[in-house]
Amino acid sequence: MTKLEATCCIAGGGPAGMMLGFLLARAGVNVLVLEKHADFLRDFRGDTIHPSTLEVMHELGLLDEFLRKPHQKVERIGANFAGDFFYTADFTHLPTRCKFIAFMPQWDFLDFLAKRAKRYPSFYLRMEAEITSLIEEGGRIVGVRAKTPESELEARAQLVVGADGRSSTVRECARLEVMEFGAPIDVLWFRLSRASGDPEQTLGYIGVGHFMVLLDRGDYWQCGFVIPKGKFDEIQQRELPAFRGEISKLAPFLRQRTNELTTWDAIRLLTVKVDRLRHWYRPGLLCIGDSAHAMSPVGGVGINLAIQDAVATANLLTSRLRSGSVEVADLEAVQQRREWPTRMTQRVQIFLHEHFVGRIFRAEARLSLPWPMRLLKTFPALRRISARMIGIGFRPEHVGTTESQPAR
Repeated sequence: MTKLEATCCIAGGGPAGMMLGFLLARAGVNVLVLEKHADFLRDFRGDTIHPSTLEVMHELGLLDEFLRKPHQKVERIGANFAGDFFYTADFTHLPTRCKFIAFMPQWDFLDFLAKRAKRYPSFYLRMEAEITSLIEEGGRIVGVRAKTPESELEARAQLVVGADGRSSTVRECARLEVMEFGAPIDVLWFRLSRASGDPEQTLGYIGVGHFMVLLDRGDYWQCGFVIPKGKFDEIQQRELPAFRGEISKLAPFLRQRTNELTTWDAIRLLTVKVDRLRHWYRPGLLCIGDSAHAMSPVGGVGINLAIQDAVATANLLTSRLRSGSVEVADLEAVQQRREWPTRMTQRVQIFLHEHFVGRIFRAEARLSLPWPMRLLKTFPALRRISARMIGIGFRPEHVGTTESQPAR
């Protein structure tokens, strides 16, 4: 068995885990990140880098370098509602340095953070290390066990952070209570090629009983076809040509390319859930990001919340980790800081599930504009409010730690 030690061991190399690992290493904390996959190439990773995250990158002195990576700058997002296009959020008025969302494949974002973090001698990233259990002694979590291609791994740490996503092994092993709020949707995830004459990225395509999101990934569209919860088997029974027809009705410019979907194996099911831990911590353990609160894809704000969780965690715990005295009250302080914005965001998502998505699914012949969208179309100033909720969130965090060791 391989044995490792660190001041902080982070389970999961997603947005929350990589940002927290970078911030702690930058501040001189000995940190180990364990990622179960061999790379960051996950289809279900979102592409939205929000203005609040870009603000964090600026505060870290990384913004200019980061924006040199290929990305799409989106200052306004909109929806094509039964052939009628209008904007739903306008980021150009935000009180941030970057008044736009940067669309960049998340694996590029994570790779960027990992490479910068590795410049600090106190940072260690171990890929292909899948958490299997927690190590508990005297009622306190003191480490994790993981499996790797070479051997079993045991990592001991003053603090274990669960950042391993909505299906978190860490929170399951810790037996933390999960409050389920339900979600009426699932998402079918697939790719279609992109042509030079295609419209600019507008995100939402809405029609009677159907809703689809398109993400521009350069030479192809990443498509998210929203369906009622648990209806994938029923859709498959209607056979693939019928599904291709539904895509064509929503986005006619894709009609000729739907034939690229030759088998259901090209279409993956993303099961959506909205939940939150009652307590995000145990002695020696803290959960953040999707591990603490799974979000709906509505608004694409899950990444934003994960990054903000990481910044708040670093701000509140860095000095405690340095002194070797992280207590339960310190972990509770992280939850108290981040629980309110999480609750508010989930309330908005649940509201939109009921009054927007649900109304689309219930429509049979004619679809009238749901009243939240009717307000955004009629009163353009309201698009600033939706932009703030999406781009900044309810409680933006700012980097409060300093670089205490030179990067290599």
